[in-house]
This record gives sequence, C-alpha cells and structure tokens, in this order.
Amino acid sequence: MTDVSSVERVASGVPGLDTVLHGGFPCGGIHLIQGAPGVGKTTLGNQICYHHAAAGGQALYVLLLSETVSRMLLHLGTMGFLDMSRMPDQVSYLSGLGALQDEGLPGLVTLLRREIAVHKATVLVLDGLVAAEDRASSNTEFKSFIQELQAQAGLHGCTVFLLSTAKGQAVPPEHTMVDGIVELTDVRFGSRSERGLFVNKLRGSAFMPGRHPFHITKMGMEVYPRVEVAFHNTTRPDEAKSGRQSTGVRQLDAMLGGGLPDATVSGMIGPSGIGKTTLGLHYMSSSSEAEPGLCFGFYETPPRLMQQAAGLGLKLEDAVRQGAVEILWQPQGENLQDALAHRLLDAVDRRRVKRLFLDGLGGFMESSVEPGRLSRFFSVLANELRARGVTTLYSMETRDLVGPGIEMPMGGISSLVEGLIAMRYVERHSHARRLLSVVKIRGSGFDPGLREFVIQGGRGISIAGTFEGAEDLLSGFARDRVAGHQPPSVQEEQ
Repeated sequence: MTDVSSVERVASGVPGLDTVLHGGFPCGGIHLIQGAPGVGKTTLGNQICYHHAAAGGQALYVLLLSETVSRMLLHLGTMGFLDMSRMPDQVSYLSGLGALQDEGLPGLVTLLRREIAVHKATVLVLDGLVAAEDRASSNTEFKSFIQELQAQAGLHGCTVFLLSTAKGQAVPPEHTMVDGIVELTDVRFGSRSERGLFVNKLRGSAFMPGRHPFHITKMGMEVYPRVEVAFHNTTRPDEAKSGRQSTGVRQLDAMLGGGLPDATVSGMIGPSGIGKTTLGLHYMSSSSEAEPGLCFGFYETPPRLMQQAAGLGLKLEDAVRQGAVEILWQPQGENLQDALAHRLLDAVDRRRVKRLFLDGLGGFMESSVEPGRLSRFFSVLANELRARGVTTLYSMETRDLVGPGIEMPMGGISSLVEGLIAMRYVERHSHARRLLSVVKIRGSGFDPGLREFVIQGGRGISIAGTFEGAEDLLSGFARDRVAGHQPPSVQEEQ
C-alpha cells in the first residue's frame, strides 16, 4: 500500500470525511459516491466543489438528471457552503442530459472532454451516473465510457466524482474500474434512522474502515469518524501520573487516599436522587485556571446546574464566569453517539481540560443504535481521555433505589475504570439514609468503610461517619447490632 503522506490529495472540505480518508481523495482518480435517493450525494458533490474553489481550484458540475440546475441550486440555497460569487468563474454548472439523450455515451464523452478543457476543471462531478448506465447498450460500452473518463482525468489532471444510485447488482461494472468508492446509507433502527458513510475502496491509500455516522446541517455534511477506529491508537503517548485531584469533599478525599488519581477515569454509581450530580458539582467547583473543568451533561441545563450549585453553597457560577469551568449540555433526543464523543474531545482540547465531569453516562448509552459496541466505545474513549491528561469522574444510574444488589446498567464498565464510588440508600429507623463507599481505586490504598453522607443547603455534601451500631447495611435495610455481637474480623471470615 502506498505511503499515505506521499499521495497528493483533493480535500473534500467535509468535517470528518478527510480524516476518514487520511487527508482526502487521491488526486487524478475517479471516485464513485453511491447511495439511495435523498441520502446526501448531491450535497456532498456540491460541498466538494465549493471547497475546491475556495482553495483556488476549478470545479465543473454536470447533471444527468431531469432536475434542472436552477432547481438544484434552489434546494441547496440554505447551505452555508454555497458561495454564489464563485459562479461561474470557479464553479460551473451544466446539464449533460440533452447530449446523452441525443447522442448517447459518445456524445456525453465529447461534451465532458470539451467542457473540462474550456473550464480548466481540476474537479468534475457527474451527478446521475445511473442515467448513463441505463443508456449503455452493454456492460462493455459502459466500461468503455468509464475508461474514457479516466483518460480525460489523467490528461487534464482532473479528479472525477461520479454520483450514483445503487441498482442492487452484486458487483456493478463501474466498481471494478473506479479508484474510490464511498457509500452513503440511511438505516432504520427501530423508530429512528441514522445516516452512515462507508469507504469501500480507496486505491493506493489507507482509510478508516467501517461505518462512520454523519448528518446534514445548514452548513452541509459533517462526518464523525467512528471512535473505535479514530482513537484506536491514542493521539498522544499515555503517561502515568502520580498526582491527585480533590473531589471538593475533604472527607471523601481522605477515603480515596488523597483524591482522584491524575489522568484516570472514575465512576460513581447510584440510584436516582442519591447525590451523584451534587458530588460532580463539588468536583467542578474545585476547578481553577491551572486545572480547567468541563461539565458534559445530558439532563440539566447550565442555568439549572448553576442554580443547584448556588443552593449548595458552591461557587460554580463564579468559576464559569471566570473561565475555569465550561458547561456543555446535550438535549436528549436522537444524538449521534460518535458526534457526542467528538464534541467532548474537541472541548477538552480547546480548553486544555484537566477535570471532566461526565454527568450521565446513560446519555451516551441512549444515543447508541448499536448497543454491542458500547463497551469498546467507552474503553477507547477512556484511553484517549487518559492520554490527554484528563481526570474524569462520571455518573451512572443504577436501577433499584434500595436492595441487596447493585445492578450495573452496562456490563464490563467497572473494569474500564480506575476508581469506583458506590452511593446508595439504606433504610434505618424508618428513615432513608445515604450511604457511600469506595469500591475500587486501582493501584492505590483506600478506605473501604461504609459511610453515611448528608446533603445540606448552603453546605453541600458532608460525610457524617459510620453507621455506628448497625449491620446488614448493604442489604438496603439496616438493623441494630445485637448487644455483645461483633461483626467477624477479616481473619475470621477467611
């Protein structure tokens, strides 16, 4: 395979797509962009043209469809990439349908040869390849047409993009002849659908395999390289660190052996209302200019979080105003799982974040259309955060309010983290009490005691101490210890 850095590229200008293509489409080749009607082929073709023109190139867009150029531009009029000032000097449009209908494929080839030369086009988009294929009398004639396009591309140094609707053949004839194949899909998953992009072929170049989700906004297409392949190798070397970061709760820091270990991922699990977000707000309020914080959440808007923090006596609003903390809120809906991860990592880079509170891991889980990849997704994302020197604290909700067991909403997640804090309710003397315990701090000592904690207005979280005189706490229903009865020691248990 050719060295990626040695191949001259034509950038698509589509955020994320050039990353998937390792820099863009190889120059001078013919690339097939294929997909069902309405999936985004025309948007992508035009976006490539205007980006190429903005970089100083010449683009020619030829329609073989019954749709007129004016109607197509009317539909694209709301797109941010459309720059009418570049027409017709740098981006030219024409219809090739008349030549195809009157003179067949030879007439179309003659038209393309002439217009490429007249406009000195370095990018050609041929929209509606299926019309040319339908006009061909045989596969041989259609292959000859593709070969002629290849010759013209090489002669004029022009990179050609063919937009086509797949007809369902096992291997369409053009697939064996083109240099690149990009497939656009729109797949239904239950009541929702998600657009995805596959690079099926890129001759002489590496690319990121698999499905990469994308969406189309008023700025055009945006692709989100799949996290598992984009960050399979971390973007920078991972370095083990020996420092600690305060949680903002002094007694909890002591239980953790000095705080959360630097550049690690720790989780806190517990039922709804137990205080997970409250503890995360403590963590964020300890951010500073030297340790910038990011609160990345799904369920509460920034104003509500700051109001909640103020009621706890935490100066989160001041930290936000001073730039020590940023709050990014993702409204629940049909989010793209990979888009969320890229937004998170972009914010981490932009602000050089050292403290991250991920409020609601469930938000990522609910955005996924492929539950089977969740464990791999989180593992790769966690590795990338560690490599960037981020100390992450995330919250995850358990199902039962009380009871003897803690049911994790996703298998394997606890093995991906260095630290784990369990928070739960326990009933004692007809009152619901809050219990906190440190379950895990990898590679470090910690206090595994079961501690009661309280949340007070104006003071936030404070750890009140052990449940003196009580036992069976982990059942969820504590009972007073019988006089003279002592819990077994570790040695006796063994």
